[in-house]
Amino acid sequence: MTDFRNEPFLELRRAHERDRLIAALDAFDAAPPIEVPVIVGGERRVDPTAASVDPGMPDRVVAAATTATPAEVDAAVEAAGAAARVWGGMPAAERAAILARAAGELRSRRYELAALAVRECAKPWVEADIDVCEAIDFLEYYSRRAVLLDAGPELIQLPGERNTLHYRPRGVSAVIAPWNFPIAIATGMTAAGLATGNAVCLKPAEQSPACAFALVEALERAGVPAGAIALLPGEGDVGAALADHPGVHTIAFTGSGAVGLEILRRAAEPRDGRRHLKRVVAEMGGKNCLIVDADADLDDVVPAVLASAFGFAGQKCSAASRVLVHERVADVLSERLRGSLETLLVGQAETFGTDVPPLIEGASRDRVERVVAEAVQAGAEAERVRRLPDGDGFFSAPTVVFGAPPESFVVREEIFGPVVTVEPVASVDAACDIVDAQAHALTGGLFSRNPRTIAAVARRTPVGNLYVNRGTTGSMVGRQPFGGNRLSGTGTKAGGPDYLLHFVEPVVVTENTVRHGLAP
Repeated sequence: MTDFRNEPFLELRRAHERDRLIAALDAFDAAPPIEVPVIVGGERRVDPTAASVDPGMPDRVVAAATTATPAEVDAAVEAAGAAARVWGGMPAAERAAILARAAGELRSRRYELAALAVRECAKPWVEADIDVCEAIDFLEYYSRRAVLLDAGPELIQLPGERNTLHYRPRGVSAVIAPWNFPIAIATGMTAAGLATGNAVCLKPAEQSPACAFALVEALERAGVPAGAIALLPGEGDVGAALADHPGVHTIAFTGSGAVGLEILRRAAEPRDGRRHLKRVVAEMGGKNCLIVDADADLDDVVPAVLASAFGFAGQKCSAASRVLVHERVADVLSERLRGSLETLLVGQAETFGTDVPPLIEGASRDRVERVVAEAVQAGAEAERVRRLPDGDGFFSAPTVVFGAPPESFVVREEIFGPVVTVEPVASVDAACDIVDAQAHALTGGLFSRNPRTIAAVARRTPVGNLYVNRGTTGSMVGRQPFGGNRLSGTGTKAGGPDYLLHFVEPVVVTENTVRHGLAP
């Protein structure tokens, strides 16, 4: 793994890089909406029935997607089952080479793909470029890890016997991907399945079918055989049919807790003559707390809170949504956060420097506005950015909520929008008690200059990723494997050395090597 390096981000301070991105966006806007097909066994059906739109200008159609039928879900799983036997039988190094070529395909189209993420999901340029880079990283990292995994671990050997352990693919992986990292997360789950020799049926979020289509095109061009990758656009019923299918062996899901828990429940029930237990890899969000100790450097805390809570309008499962600040510095931090809100640029994703783009859809914006209104009605104070763009975009003002009742929705539940609460606490231990009482345990943050405090919090926190003296978002493949505990998710961490184990089954062969002659 010494040859793996994270894909470098674009240096957007350089004019020529910005010019290339603008040119890619202009070319994208000049073209007609992308027609996203259903792809089954290498065959494409194009009959658009659903549209994805630009959240900043909902009248602009980005893609017209064909909705997969139940028959096509069946056909995709059947084709994947047949293809998995061929794909899984290839040497791991050959599969890795194909995935590395797919990474090259994404790399060669990075400006075009970033423009697509800007339009289809309103990702600001920095976020869009990071999304493409992370997708490249997943392909490169998992392809290398799969080769290492294929070699198998060393077992204890005794005279007269030979023991080997190897991993074989499970079969068909269903990937149900989200819209907030429309290229990166879809690529990560898909690449893990393919790298380990499984065939993959990909169901993208209905808000981002074109981003998933771009990934499938890259995989096809790189040499992933027909049938080993299927694209099944549609609403939640398509994902449910795919996850329920008896021919699916592994389900990789990123999305809401309600959907993830239902998938886990149904996967645990052997039905339809199934002869295997389905394995579910689920990432289901969080309610992430950032603890600020009395000795914290507030010059570091304020920008970290702004970036962690409001970057991409808070539409990240890792976003900070509760600031638990020591009461000795609570008033000072609160005042600084109030003053800093107006430094945030709320605007269209295509505008360089935008901090807070529109939310993904109108329903999301309405939910956020309702949550803030209910908090105010319950006695809280809401400090909000006053300047919002004109037009019909799904914008919601970045909001800091003070004095919300402990049992209120804004304090207890994931918002998935640009809202953060500030809550004074008597001590870091009291803050840890609050974190420990939560059902979710995805990310957490701590600002402290005391090594003992840092060590104590690291020992007791239930979260999967603790970020110390930095923001709570922005994990890197291979450097900060990502994933939560409790109701935030199942399994080991994406972008880490153990993730591929979800997609394989171990097989041990023990041979008696004391021979009494060999048969001719």
